[in-house]
Amino acid sequence: MPERAEPDACPGALRVHEAADGGLARVRVPGGRLTAHQVRALADAAQLGDGGWELTSRANLQVRGLASGAEFAGRLAGAGLLPSATHERVRNVIASPGSDGALDVHAVSRELDERLCAVPGLAELPGRFLFTVDDGCGDVTGLRGDVGLLPVGDSVAVLLSGVDKGIRVTADAAAQAAVLAAEAFLAERAQQRAASWRLAELTDGASRITQRVLAALGISAAEPVAVPEEVVPTHAHLGLRQLGDGRVSVAAGAPLGRLSPAQVACVSAAAEVAGQLRLTPWRNLVLPGIPRGEAATLLSELDSAGLVVDESAPLAGITACTGSPGCAKSLADVRTDAARTARPGELPVHWAGCSRRCGRPAGRGVEVLATEAGYEVGGKPAGSEPTAALEAARRAL
Repeated sequence: MPERAEPDACPGALRVHEAADGGLARVRVPGGRLTAHQVRALADAAQLGDGGWELTSRANLQVRGLASGAEFAGRLAGAGLLPSATHERVRNVIASPGSDGALDVHAVSRELDERLCAVPGLAELPGRFLFTVDDGCGDVTGLRGDVGLLPVGDSVAVLLSGVDKGIRVTADAAAQAAVLAAEAFLAERAQQRAASWRLAELTDGASRITQRVLAALGISAAEPVAVPEEVVPTHAHLGLRQLGDGRVSVAAGAPLGRLSPAQVACVSAAAEVAGQLRLTPWRNLVLPGIPRGEAATLLSELDSAGLVVDESAPLAGITACTGSPGCAKSLADVRTDAARTARPGELPVHWAGCSRRCGRPAGRGVEVLATEAGYEVGGKPAGSEPTAALEAARRAL
């Protein structure tokens, strides 16, 4: 079990982190779904900083360069994006971006968020604690959230650190069961006198919390089943996807997880057409329900604005942390190096500016790590030139 000397320092909309380039705020978007009105509000609020957005691996959104965190938070509250000052950092809920699965992930995510905020004690959850709500396709289950919901037959399985321990509830009771599991985590952590940030860090955490949840629900464990373990690659779901109602879903990636002010404006305009926007843990943006006759034009506009719309594009599957000069701890301008050396088919590769490895996606991939002596790939020196580092990463793929 990792030794935790202090609580996690994850930023939020109210707890603004002072980065090298100014204040950094992280906006939790439970379920990843934003209305067109909220997208406009976030675009306007970003003007208080550098005007851009960063998308995170938990389908949240960050704004950098803020001079006034209080004014930024006020604008979020006015758009319904900050329903709880006490719980805002613990609203970490990732949902399947699709809407045609066996579970209504939008309704469950919304209820889960409301129930989280309604329990005062759950404000003590670590900022790293993660919920996943899967529609049955298995796409977010592979992220191994601390508490996961996954349809299994006619029931919903409550997963703990991505493992099925036999907890079964109805769809109507899924959000409540997830909250019970979160409360059980805090109770078990207190009993173990631990400072754990994640459920898997507790001693026998999944089994102990299972017993607590079963007792709270007054049920017995069902026979566990194998659950999806595959991690969706970062370049998945790009482009057009036909829906069953004659409409089309449009998906585009944020280059290296970052949208410029001009790209934010383009996305905001596109969200007006769709009526909503969905954020994914793969740093993609999904515009669902576009009329078939308008989808190709919308995709072309996103492409022209510099978003990634094809999995064969040079930046598809390439990720990077903020790097220097935005982060004082970074040892290299990894974003510039990643963009300058990217080529079609060079995926998946993550560029990290220091040993903290911020933003590294889950699943298969090669890491290019900046050190004081230059870049490393797979723990081996790869030189100070980014092209040489990329060659080493290519050989490792």
